[in-house]
Parts: sequence; C-alpha cells; structure tokens
Amino acid sequence: MLLETKIEFLKGVGPQRAELLQKEFGIFTFGQLLHHYPFRYIDKSKIYTIAEIDNDQTYIQLKGKLIAIETVGEKRAKRLVAKLKDETGEIELVWFKSIKWLQGSLKMGVEYIVYGKPTLFRNSFNITHPEMDLISDALLTNDVALEAVYPTTEALSIKGLNAKGIHRIQKNLVAQLIHHIPETLSNEVIQQLGLISKEEALINIHIPKDENILKKAIFRLKFEELFYLQLNLLRQKVIKSTTVNGFVFSEIGNYFNTFYNEKLPFELTDAQKRVIKEIRKDIGSGKHMNRLLQGDVGSGKTIVALMILLIGIDNGFQTCLMAPTEILAQQHYEGIKALLHGMPIEIKLLTGSTKTAERKIIHEQLENGKLQILIGTHALLEDKVKFNNLGLAIVDEQHRFGVEQRSKLWRKGNNGVPHVLVMTATPIPRTLAMTFYGDLDVSVIDELPPGRKEIKTIHQFDSARMKLFGFMDQEIKKGRQIYVVYPLIQESEKMDYKDLMDGYESIARRFPLPNYQLSIVHGKMKSADKDYEMQRFIKGETHIMVATTVIEVGVDVPNASVMVIESAERFGLSQLHQLRGRVGRGAEQSYCILMTGNKLSADGKLRMETMVRTNDGFEIAEVDLKLRGPGDIQGTQQSGLLNLKLADLAKDGQILQAARNIAVEVLKEDANLELEKNVRLRNTLKAMLSGKMNWSRIA
Repeated sequence: MLLETKIEFLKGVGPQRAELLQKEFGIFTFGQLLHHYPFRYIDKSKIYTIAEIDNDQTYIQLKGKLIAIETVGEKRAKRLVAKLKDETGEIELVWFKSIKWLQGSLKMGVEYIVYGKPTLFRNSFNITHPEMDLISDALLTNDVALEAVYPTTEALSIKGLNAKGIHRIQKNLVAQLIHHIPETLSNEVIQQLGLISKEEALINIHIPKDENILKKAIFRLKFEELFYLQLNLLRQKVIKSTTVNGFVFSEIGNYFNTFYNEKLPFELTDAQKRVIKEIRKDIGSGKHMNRLLQGDVGSGKTIVALMILLIGIDNGFQTCLMAPTEILAQQHYEGIKALLHGMPIEIKLLTGSTKTAERKIIHEQLENGKLQILIGTHALLEDKVKFNNLGLAIVDEQHRFGVEQRSKLWRKGNNGVPHVLVMTATPIPRTLAMTFYGDLDVSVIDELPPGRKEIKTIHQFDSARMKLFGFMDQEIKKGRQIYVVYPLIQESEKMDYKDLMDGYESIARRFPLPNYQLSIVHGKMKSADKDYEMQRFIKGETHIMVATTVIEVGVDVPNASVMVIESAERFGLSQLHQLRGRVGRGAEQSYCILMTGNKLSADGKLRMETMVRTNDGFEIAEVDLKLRGPGDIQGTQQSGLLNLKLADLAKDGQILQAARNIAVEVLKEDANLELEKNVRLRNTLKAMLSGKMNWSRIA
C-alpha cells in the first residue's frame, strides 16, 4: 500500500533527510507525512508596502530589495541583520539561527518576497526570522493564494527542510498520492454531514484552492479524529453493557428508609434526588453500572454516595469507598459513622496506619461477610483484602488513582463485577468528560445545598499585606480559623520552601504565642507529623494553618472561614477553585483572598478576574481548558493523554458533540459494525487500535 511506503523513497527526501524526519517528528511513512499538518497559512494574495506596516498586524508579505547584510554581536548574541527597501521605506530583517547558511544564500541588490510578523523595537519595525523568496521563485511557485506553513526544527532546516522545504516535499507527496488515498468514513456518515472526501480533505489541507475548501478540509479531518475517538469509547461501553452483567439491586429496604426518614440531616437538593434516581435505575437494571459523579466542592456528593452504599447493603452485598489520602478516608469514615449512629451497620476503616490486630479483624469480617461498609485508601487494593460478595465500589477524587489501581478494585468482587461509581469534585469541562470519560455515564450535582453562603473572593496585591493581617485578626477574634497556602512547584522547590518559611515567620511575628496558635504543613514533613498538625487544626487547637497545596483535597473544617492564597498567579484556575472550596463549609460568611505581585500576565489577570467573578466550578473549568489546553487539566494525565493532530478540545466542542451523536446512531443500529455499509468504519477502527495508524489511545 502506497501510504505505508518508507519516506526516504519520496522525491526530495532521501536517506539522510528521512532519518532526520524520523528523529525529529517520528515520521517514517508517506501516510505519516501526509498527517504532518500545517500550523498556519500565508495569504499570498496581498503584498503590503513598508509604510503600511502597523502594530496590529500578525503576519504580512512585503516586496523589496536587500540593500545591506551584516553579522552583529558575538556568541549567543550573534545575529544576521539585513535591510529590505521598497519605494516607501526600509525595514530590518533579523535572524538568530542558521546564520552561516543564510549568509551564503541571501543576495544583495536582489528583489525578494518577504513574509513574517512585524515587531516594534525602539520606534521602528523589524521582522525576526522572516521567510524569503526570490521574486522569480515566488512567481513560479505562487499558483495558490494560501500557502501552508509547517512546523520544523533547526536540525531539519539545516538539511533544507525548513517550513518551505517541508512544503515542497508535501507537494511532491500529494502529487504522488492522488487517487491512492482510501476513504475512511462510511458513505452514510459523509452524506449525513455533507463532508468532502478524505482525499479531497488531505489534498486541500496541504494545497488549498481557496479559504472555503480549506475550512471544509479542516472540518472533515477534525470530525474524523473525534468521531473515531467516540466510536471506540462508546463501543467499549456497549461491549461492557452486553458482556458484563451487573448485580440487581432491586430492594430499597430498611437501611435506606431508616436513614432517609430518620437520619438525613437536611432536605436533599433536586440535583441530589435526580442523581440518586439515575444511579438507582442503573443498579436495578441488571446491567453493570460504570458512572462518573461530578459535583462541585460542597455540593453533597458524600450523602449521595452513602445512600447508594445503603441500597447495596439493603440487597445483601458488601460495599466499599476508596479515597486518595488517609485524612480524606478518615474524614469519610468519621462523617459516615456519625450519620449512621445507632443503626446496626458494620463499618470499618482500612489505611496504611491501621494496626495489625485491627487489620486481621477487618480481613476476617470481609471474608465471612459480616463487614458491610469498608472505607479506606490504596490499602483496599492489597491482596489480603478479600470480600465475600462485593457489590458496589465507590472511588472518591478518582483522578488521583491510576487505571491499574481502579481495575484492581473492580476485580475484588469474587461473584461478579461490582457496580462502580467514581466521584470527583474537580469539575471536568463537558468536552473533556465526553472524551476522557466517554465510556462512563455521567451524573452532575449542579446545585449547592440551600442556606450555604457564597464565598466572597477578593484579589489583593502584596502591598496590601498589613490590611490583610488586620482582617485575619478580626476573623480569629470572631472564633474563626484561617488557611494560608503557598505554591510548591518542583523545579523551584528550595525557593518555594524558603517562601513558605519566610511567610510562616512573618505571620508568627504578627500573630505571636501564646495568644495565637499556628500549624505548618509542607511536603518535606513526615506523614505522621503532617497528620498531627492537620488534626490539631481540624480539632480547632490552632488558629492559622500555613501550608503548601497538600491541603487541596478533602480537609473539612467547618470553622475555617478564610483561605489566603499566596502567589496566586502561580496556580492554575482549577487548583485555585479547589483551594477555595476548603472554606465555606460552615454557616458563617467565608472569604478567599488571592495575593499576587503587581505585575500580572494577561493569563494571570484573567485567572484572578474569573475567580473573583464566579464560584461556579464548571464555568471555571471551561476557562481553565481554554487557557491551558486539555493536557494540563487535572486528572487527564491518568487517562492515556490524547495526542489529537488537528482537533482542539478547548475550541471544537461542537464538532465533538456532532461526532459523538453520529457514533451513538451508528452503534445503536450496528453495535459490532457488521453491516456492509459500516465495513470501512470497522476496518479503520481496527487499524487504529492495532497501532497501524496514528491513534490516540485511551486507557
């Protein structure tokens, strides 16, 4: 097959360049080069004069004569500077790389077409690393208005494969592959969306006839990437639902009813009721439940989880809840135990700190079926932990667990696969939820319990520190507690540790013993010391906790009313929102104070403005996705991160939704892709999953 041909056999490549393309971009075959897409396009239809240049232009095309070329500076500061002149003025062109090669190829007194981004420097414009074409070459090659510009590297540029060189070999490739590019979507899908063919799309993304056909080409290729992603995920879901039977939880019995009628501390919100209904439908259907429960900080996921655990034990099954840290597991255990007080339910806690004698009792009670609810950490995954009949597993803050750890828990059911509910307080943007958790059903608790006061968020510059200390003092005198959080970023650990200790000392000077009690928690401390300090704060023995982000997940101190975040500009939006969620858990008004330096980047400014404007975690997650892209969103690293070539989850939500809708329709009619009309879909998916094509795997 021509697409599998080695790249060295393409005109203009050869063995040396082929080796470099493999090393720099992992391109081995014609097919892989065909999917090395341009990152922008040059509009060749408009030539500006030098006098027309202004600060708002992104890229411009000029025509002029080179009137000077010289090398300036030494070593790292060495650069090549040339002057281009047209009838309206002059502009400097500057190169910091490939100087030797350029000196040999640029010619004085000759006319060039120059393309690049103008920058204002000391009141005059220059262009750094412009692309240059001799007028004669430009006239010969300029047969289209839009010219593709490709990503390249210095090593490739030295061997003649700069952006222009790659464009040249792509043209050779397209010419060779015409009528040899197979269609990869079914006729039905193509007609349904009015898509152009795969061949037309690939030709026009590299050599677009015009802007209109380019848009169609990009849409077609983005759609295909997202369609196969969804088809794979949804097919896995269909296979699971037809091959893995679930335990039937048909009873809503004594435990659930007693808790609901006598123990429930407050009226459930409509969102909580809706989610319980969705889960009940799953666990009563005879199909295996695999559901993601999203709910913002403080939305009441734990109560929902507890009520589902009670349905499990009402039906004679054992249940478990796994949390990522000992403190969070302990908190779940104590909270659930208090809520179930007086009910004859056997509940235990298993963590790394559990004593040997207690472990032995837990292991025995699990095996003989006496233990009904087990709450714990990774300790639940140990080989010695054997359930008699595990029917339901709940995982909290599930992005903190690896795929293998989660599947180990599912395998704990010895009579079948337990129902699975994974929970997260890290709101996941809709497009990411569809992509990373596309094989799960998703439930969302999208309202907070009534009576809860919204946290007031204030942005202050470092110069307002004395004012901040005064406010902290007022809150302490009202009997409240305060968090002060510092960033800790691996690359600058020593520096961050110094910032934390300096901050602690300045707080200790302003809030001295014995009138004020302080705790400090950071990553360098032993676990036992950390837990001791955390417990002191939880019990109300200390007024201020100075910490790094180790308190981000799970600590529940209703009396804590102020969260001060130092160097807030160094945190991502999702992290800021998670930290803010540590306060606002009691009846009193709570505050989140974002402290930053005076100079903020545009992104930093937007993060602070977003935090001040809204408490809605889902809105924050969408802004975070746009700012950082999917690769950095918390939790996605666990999912076998996507390597989409063209589609962008932050911008292509509508295409993703269309792709998902069509994938759902296809599988509804033909779950195993066996119909004649779906042969292409089946073969393409098979090739992708066997790794023959560039495919983004999802764990």
